[in-house]
Amino acid sequence: MTAVVDSLPQVAKQTRQAAQGLALLTTEARQASLESMAQALEAAAPKILVANAQDCQRAQASGLAQSLYARLKLDEQKLKAAIEGVRSVAALPDPLGQVQLHRELDEQLILKRVTCPLGVLGVIFEARPDAVVQIAALAVKSGNGVLLKGGQEAMESCRALVRAIQSGLASTEVSPEVVALLTSREETLALLKLDQDVNLIIPRGSNSFVRFVQENTRIPVLGHAEGICHLYIDEAADIPQAVAIAVDAKTQYPAACNAIETLLVHRAIAADFLPPLAVALQLHQVELRGDAATCEILEIAAASDSDWATEYSDLILSIKIVNSLASAIDHINTYGSGHTDAIVTESAEAAEVFMAQVDAAGVFHNCSTRFSDGFRYGFGAEVGISTQQMPPRGPVGLEGLVTYKYQLHGRGQVVASYTGAAAKSFTHRDFEV
Repeated sequence: MTAVVDSLPQVAKQTRQAAQGLALLTTEARQASLESMAQALEAAAPKILVANAQDCQRAQASGLAQSLYARLKLDEQKLKAAIEGVRSVAALPDPLGQVQLHRELDEQLILKRVTCPLGVLGVIFEARPDAVVQIAALAVKSGNGVLLKGGQEAMESCRALVRAIQSGLASTEVSPEVVALLTSREETLALLKLDQDVNLIIPRGSNSFVRFVQENTRIPVLGHAEGICHLYIDEAADIPQAVAIAVDAKTQYPAACNAIETLLVHRAIAADFLPPLAVALQLHQVELRGDAATCEILEIAAASDSDWATEYSDLILSIKIVNSLASAIDHINTYGSGHTDAIVTESAEAAEVFMAQVDAAGVFHNCSTRFSDGFRYGFGAEVGISTQQMPPRGPVGLEGLVTYKYQLHGRGQVVASYTGAAAKSFTHRDFEV
């Protein structure tokens, strides 16, 4: 085990060197490498599914939580979707070499701000083997290397996926070393110490895990912790529409971080809305918990204070009746995780207030929170959903994996010429980008 950890700095350096070569390749070369990656994953699909079945079997024997098991399981349909995501990423505009600013400081002194890769990403995630495919595709497209550390429960799946990805890259101009898999628990801590070779850490897991990562590294961290998402049913809501949205937001994929955990209902509409909602949700075996006012309308279990701050990732939903839009917003900003929150209302004014005052990366009107997703946003895929205030925020695709540098081209100019009594003046003339 120690030998593996001791080799990690060397692996990181190899990944960094490979990424430097990747950044120099043409758009066409990186696109071709992604297509080769997709084809290799398709060819290896039977082996990948067998590996995942082994992981799932061990997970069931160990009593893995149902929400994590749902994320772990990689069936043929989910794998096909992941491979489709690789091709979607390949088809996106190249994020590298984009000129964001083109300015003449003076004659023949030209400044440009140009997008470039971050360098090397360190991504730590739990039972989500399909994340390997999404992250690797985004890394290659954006010119970055990536060190992947999956959860032990998904290790065989991750190995099979990375083998396929590396074999696909081996036949292209992209070095297979741009994607590396870490396999031991000790390597997680060791990864956090590699501030000379890793430029960004992306942890995907529990709130406590993300905080642990933030507190134990000097590397910048892109935080995505809990997904405590809310749906507020306003007094001006269309009831059938509200029921359909609530059912989708809770049941379409309850283990997802963008599924709702709390439903807030305006008191004026509660008696008409809650009974049909309960019938619809109970058809999906959703366990309902409610505050005192809700329990007067529905025969369900009482919710405790801890329910409002819990990400169930399961078929459980807490319901609270509120007196006003302001009360709903206050509850969301108190208990929400800053992920995604939605309002159902026919009032444009109420929607505008909600979307302006709710503090979340995603604020939706009359649609399911399940739309909060990089693929659905047209990003091709995502490395995670950031709930932090500073950008990138929300689903992080290519634009969150590049930075920029200022390039200045001159003809021998010196700063002394622009100081003193006979100082030259800057022209500061912008060119069209």
